[in-house]
Amino acid sequence: MTDPVRSLSDGPLSIRTFLLPELPGVQVVRFKTDGRLWRSVKERFSVTLTQVGRSEWWGRGKVRSTTPRTVDLKQGGEVHRDLRRDGPARFQSVAFDESLVAEAREALGVPASARLRQLQLEREQPTAAAFVRLHALLDEGLEGRANTLELQTALTEALAALVGCLGHTDALEQRRRGPVRQVVEALHEALPEGITLEALARQVGWDRFHLCRAFREELGMPPYAYLTHLRVSRARRLLSQGLRPSEVALQVGFYDQSQLNRHFKRIIGVTPGQFARAVQ
Repeated sequence: MTDPVRSLSDGPLSIRTFLLPELPGVQVVRFKTDGRLWRSVKERFSVTLTQVGRSEWWGRGKVRSTTPRTVDLKQGGEVHRDLRRDGPARFQSVAFDESLVAEAREALGVPASARLRQLQLEREQPTAAAFVRLHALLDEGLEGRANTLELQTALTEALAALVGCLGHTDALEQRRRGPVRQVVEALHEALPEGITLEALARQVGWDRFHLCRAFREELGMPPYAYLTHLRVSRARRLLSQGLRPSEVALQVGFYDQSQLNRHFKRIIGVTPGQFARAVQ
């Protein structure tokens, strides 16, 4: 029933990723970690539940606390930066391809410009029920104990709940964040070729000093670091699709494989080759 496409173990660190044929476009990733801190740029919408461990992390300019009582939501372009962990942790993340979210948006009349209004819920909140149920059924599905209709229903309800969490911020907040979001979009488009700071500044009509300050305040890192994390995130996806590290390096905009190796190991904790062998 399930297709475990990768399993990566490095001492106390373990990352296992699964694809379920019954749920195309859904990726399940199970993490067992030591106390190391994680930092990433998210490529897709995802919902994460923690089974063991507590952490503090930064997102959208605020410090938040994750425990087994919370549900964490992310969308493409979001920055996640761990600040503290209280030791080993175990958590599961479910990521949705953009096509699934776009279908739910269209069906429910939610514009593509809407963003997540919040990044965290309490498990007891009614809004979180669909996410908790999907995670529980995926656990059963990975063990071969859930039927297709049940899984597909849980996925549909979770997507509806996710889209229900989308909305627009007030006009003042939109004006403040608008130029930074434009820069983020430009960095996504510039992934393979790269872009200069001056070109980014021209796109939003700012000088480079104003741009760097506003970008760091909003996303917690400068534009070049964001682009590097985005390239590593894209490299993970390509490696999981079976591409070789040497091919991936050029496709995501690194000069060569050695540059990919350096940044991948620094951010993910293992080399692209180790990750790729686990995928295969």
